[in-house]
Formats: sequence, structure tokens, C-alpha cells
Amino acid sequence: MRKAEKVVITTAVTGSVNVPSQSPYLPVTPDEVVEAALGAIEAGSAVVHLHARHPDGRPAWEPEVFTQIVPRITEATDAVINITTGGSSQMTMEQRLAGATTFAPELASMNMGSMNFVYSGIADRVTEWRHDWEKPYVQATYSHPFINTFDRIEHTLRTLGAAGTRFEFECYDIGHLYSLAYFVDRGLVPTPLLVQGVFGILGGIGSDHENLEHMVRIADKLFGDDYSFSAFAAGRDQMQFATHSAWLGGHVRVGLEDSLWLGKGRLAESNAQQVTRIRAVVEDLGKQIATPADARAMLALRGTATLNGRALA
Repeated sequence: MRKAEKVVITTAVTGSVNVPSQSPYLPVTPDEVVEAALGAIEAGSAVVHLHARHPDGRPAWEPEVFTQIVPRITEATDAVINITTGGSSQMTMEQRLAGATTFAPELASMNMGSMNFVYSGIADRVTEWRHDWEKPYVQATYSHPFINTFDRIEHTLRTLGAAGTRFEFECYDIGHLYSLAYFVDRGLVPTPLLVQGVFGILGGIGSDHENLEHMVRIADKLFGDDYSFSAFAAGRDQMQFATHSAWLGGHVRVGLEDSLWLGKGRLAESNAQQVTRIRAVVEDLGKQIATPADARAMLALRGTATLNGRALA
């Protein structure tokens, strides 16, 4: 692993897993997503990871929705924009890529395999639903896997890679590291890599700290010093895993996509609250927080570019 001289904080602002009935603070509308992203950036996040939603909270893929979000962030800040290619398991591949192909961001997420990605348990915890779509949406994940076959991964690598986009490779299990190594060996993925270890999703690797260290060991074996590491855990283990990642020399990811909580029994009222919390932890470890310029240098991102005359970063 390339030890982080400065720690990059990524904020996953809204995602597509959690639903509005779980928290009144989950950003939903474009205005709310933009406000949440700008707040996180002001608090110290160098990267914002973006999904889009419809006004009732349903995951959105339409370029016109992303167009209400991305330019407003890039015009106001120099933060690195990371657009999802995962969307949700109920989207087609074309839909999942629509936001990223529209804006050709510096960074995009890449789930490194098909998997059971189950969050049907949300239905067991919510007692009052705000919208009719929410309960069947989360329950469907018990029987519908997330599909990202090798041909889909290659298609995304080639399509976005041609525009200079690099990837946050989301690895939900050890096998995903070997899948990534396959694409590196084929010359489809330039180094250095950004490996994002994801823990605590039902169907993926569990949120045990031994698993985090094991993932780093295997990544070291496969990629040597040609990668940077970041980690997050879903739900209550979010801050512990971010702390562990920083302690090991990696980067961190927080945000309401991954956890709606700030502490036991306390909902986070904003993404910025989580950024402020992890920033304090990282600084207590004696480490500096990376600026967007630092992040671009460490992750070999292309920097400011334009598409159809519009500034992207």
C-alpha cells in the first residue's frame, strides 16, 4: 500500500440503499444533495461520491437529475467528483452508467463483481413508511442480486477510461481483489489504484477488523505499492473502520450512504457532521487532511477538464 502522507476523506452523500423513512436527514432532492455535498467539502472532504434521487427518494439515473447536481458543486468548489456506476440493483447497465457518461468525472465507483447485496433488513426496522415504493424496494434485494459481470466491468473501464476517468474500485470481498488484478494484468486498469474495502454488507465480507487487515495483506500481495487503500463499514461500524483504515496508512470514507448514524442511538443530521467527526479522529492520529489538490496528486487524477465546454472540476 502507498502509505497516505495526507488522508483523503471521501463523503458518500446519499447513495441508493437507505430510504427516507429511516431518517429525515437523508438528502433526497437535488438541492439537498448539493447542500450536503458542499457542507461535507467545507468540513474537510476532498472527494464527494454522488448518487441521485427523485423527489420521493427513489434512486434516479436520468442525466437531467445529475445535471441539477454536478455542475452546481463543481462551480462552487474544487472538490473531486466521484459519480456512481453502481446506481441500484434494479437499474439496467445503461441506466447505471448514465450519470458518469454524461459528465466523465475524474473518478467513478466500480463494484468489482456480481454479489448478493442484501438490505432487506431495513423493512424489519421501519415502522412507518413515508412512500409506497420503499418497502418493496428494500425487500427485493433478498431475491435480486447486484449484477456486475466481467463483460460489464470491462465495458465500463473502456467507456469511462477513454474519457480519462479513473476508478474507486469497491471490493466487497477478497475475491474482488483478484478480479481487479485480472483487469490490471490485461492492461485495462492503469496504476496507481484506489482500492475501497467495503465491509458489513450482507452478502459481502463482514465488518470484522481482522477482515480489514486481511484485505490489506492480500492487496499488498497483488499490487505492492501500486495502490492506495480506503475502507468503510456500513452502519454502526462506520467510524471504527475509518479509524482503522487511517491508522494503517489508508484513506477514509464516511457519509449518509454508508451510515445514518453519528453515534449509538443518534442520527447524523448531516454528512458534514460525520466528516467533522472523522477529521478530528484522523488529526488525533497525527495525520493531515488532504485537500482536493492533494487527492488529485496521490490518486493520479487528471485535474480540471471540460466536456462540451463545461468545467468538470
